[in-house]
Amino acid sequence: QNLVEHMRDVVKTRLPSKPSAILVLSAHWESDPIKITSATNPTILFDYYGFPPESYDYKYPAPGSPDLARRIQTLLDRQGIQSELDEKRGFDHGVFVPLLIMYPEANIPVVCVSLHTSLDPNVHISVGQALQPLRDDDVLILGSGYTFHNLKAFFNPSSETYKASTDFNEWLKQTMASDNVLERLKAWESAPSARMVHPREEHLLPLIMTAATGGTPQLIFDVEAKSGEHAVSGYLFH
Repeated sequence: QNLVEHMRDVVKTRLPSKPSAILVLSAHWESDPIKITSATNPTILFDYYGFPPESYDYKYPAPGSPDLARRIQTLLDRQGIQSELDEKRGFDHGVFVPLLIMYPEANIPVVCVSLHTSLDPNVHISVGQALQPLRDDDVLILGSGYTFHNLKAFFNPSSETYKASTDFNEWLKQTMASDNVLERLKAWESAPSARMVHPREEHLLPLIMTAATGGTPQLIFDVEAKSGEHAVSGYLFH
């Protein structure tokens, strides 16, 4: 509930003007080459299994933007980054869940860009840097991941996993406040408890990509580890 309230509050207090479009970098889509959603009216992609029936009734009828998709492809191409337009891909839960909370009216065009299957931070920093001009077009760039993502620990938390999340979160906050954010993020595996917090880094990469789009990071969400909850943080780049 804390996170849901935070996401609603961010729009009201920190993002008061309506963006021209939303670009989502979702942890739940990987491709080689990188892909970009280009449908005019994207569908919903229920990319999860075994949940209650009502969790498959969600709708998020926001339009896509083929024009923005083509612009993104051009920006990537200028930096020598291969990409493909994808007219069939819908909104995965890394897209429609946060947007249902933040922009429930679903009246802002949404485009999604995949991660690269290599999960190489250098590749994703290059992608983020290529996307930087979109900031001047009033496009909201949303890195949809999580700064702690160990599924075993979610279901079986322990003092060890709580400490790991705290140590990593402190390193991340120090990194975001440093003068060499991207260099430190490139070396994220050397952070305390890095592989316990992220056995696989797909949920960290959206933050790395977003950081690379530019702006000064501001800590806007900071949760301490406590019973049933691991330490996490969130950032706004302005």
